[in-house]
Amino acid sequence: MSMYQAGEIQVLPLGVPVFRKKLDSFLARNGLGSSSFDIYLAFLSADGEIIAGGGLDGDTIKCVAVDASFRSEGLLPPVISRLMSEASQRGIHSLKVFTSPENEALFASLGFRTIGCAPLAVLMENGRGLEKYCDYLASLPGGGRTGVIVMNASPFTLGHRHLIEQSRAGLDRLVVIPVRDGNGPFSYTERRDMIRQACPDAILAEGSGYQISAATFPSYFIKRLSDVSETQMRLDIDIFCRHIAPALGADLRIVGTEPCDPLTARYNELLKEVLPSRGIQVREIGRLCMGGAPVSASAVRAALDASDYPAAASMAPYSTRRYLLAELAARALQTELDAPDKPGLVCPDSSGAHDDMDYTLMCKAVKAIRRAFPVHWDKDIVAFGKAVEADVLELTGGVNTHRGAIFALGLASRAEGSRDGIAALAAAVPESSGSHGASAAMRFGAKGALAMARDGYRELYSDWLPFWRSVRRGPYAVQKTLLRIMCTLDDTCILHRAGKDAADEVKYRAGVLLGDFTPEGLKGMAADFVARNISPGGSADMLALTVYIDSLIHEK
Repeated sequence: MSMYQAGEIQVLPLGVPVFRKKLDSFLARNGLGSSSFDIYLAFLSADGEIIAGGGLDGDTIKCVAVDASFRSEGLLPPVISRLMSEASQRGIHSLKVFTSPENEALFASLGFRTIGCAPLAVLMENGRGLEKYCDYLASLPGGGRTGVIVMNASPFTLGHRHLIEQSRAGLDRLVVIPVRDGNGPFSYTERRDMIRQACPDAILAEGSGYQISAATFPSYFIKRLSDVSETQMRLDIDIFCRHIAPALGADLRIVGTEPCDPLTARYNELLKEVLPSRGIQVREIGRLCMGGAPVSASAVRAALDASDYPAAASMAPYSTRRYLLAELAARALQTELDAPDKPGLVCPDSSGAHDDMDYTLMCKAVKAIRRAFPVHWDKDIVAFGKAVEADVLELTGGVNTHRGAIFALGLASRAEGSRDGIAALAAAVPESSGSHGASAAMRFGAKGALAMARDGYRELYSDWLPFWRSVRRGPYAVQKTLLRIMCTLDDTCILHRAGKDAADEVKYRAGVLLGDFTPEGLKGMAADFVARNISPGGSADMLALTVYIDSLIHEK
């Protein structure tokens, strides 16, 4: 007998493997694939098996099903009603459901109306969400002949700007709609801001959940994978024709040619096939090419994945570059953080010599830095650093996770990796004795963070960066580079925590281990540093900076 009573709607504890397995089995019996949920409600049989249920994911009802032998029992209406109540308690008053056409009548009887159709799927809604969105679109300024561009822009490239500039001919108004739920490393807010900064005179509409992307379309009820993308695209096009274009008074949809991606090319084909029959023309603009290759967001992302900032930046407007730099800075910080067995430092499986921070907190701080860099970009370098640090301290509850890294990576970002540029920026930064590192540098006569920056990080460019490039494709590259830095850096974090003798010992031991490296030796040093409260935090900052500058002045 299950812990749940038969005949009552139960909330499934999906974090418990046995119940997740029961749900996956139930969905498979009913021809549905698995999916993600905020909550899943179910009726259970007397022996604890799921016989009917439905889930909620944000503002979307998903995976509604009843086992065949119970379909005459009227179990779905109470499940859906309960899901609607759960959504209301979460402040969601307009729910969507993607479902197969045969379920359309059931949801219609529960107050849902169809807002989009495709041969294998319908999208239905029970509130005024789409109506309110269309009212908003109708309120946008301007009039006359209106064209529409819908773009993901992850990130916004010179190709996107070219498309916008070439689309204005013959139009009184051009409306650009960013996809709200696109894939990629750049948030909706960032992508929208990229468009606004690069094309300030374009009419930029808010995106919505009614631009149906691969990220938002749940395909669990479509059996053949080959049908999923086609269904998602046809559903998106139908909603555009029924609702979006009429709200804007638009009779033209503008797209760029797609020579590389088969799915986007197929989407363009469907637009040209469907829209003219519904009174909307399609204009296809030739793709911008550089060096014989089309400029695309996917090419920019590929350059980022290859740690090749110059290639990525060459395809992006200047206003997009702050986001590229922020992304690479965060990746460099994460590269340092993810390496295991770093002596005295936070790792995925250890907090090192720190009792006020752990891996989870550090990951959150990295994400905060990633978000904050573009937000505060237009501030002068001192105000920028303070603002980013304040954002991180607010998230960490005042724990100083990355103060030194924010300073160093901020300078490198503004200078785009130029050593002379870093030195020039650092020259304008006033001296400070307020930090532990600055106090330790003054006490022990060491070169502090500001002095190193004003010197253009001489050792980084002459020693640490070449070393990183020589080992980065081999095993333990991150840890070995950390040891290389520890050999030569006057680490003010060590000086503050353990004093001059310990700092000298660290340099010596790091050199010995690097000369005869073994994983066991690294683990032994890590254990010893924890026991003695030694943390080479300054070396960790310089490691992240080394990885970052490698991407900024990429060398294949």
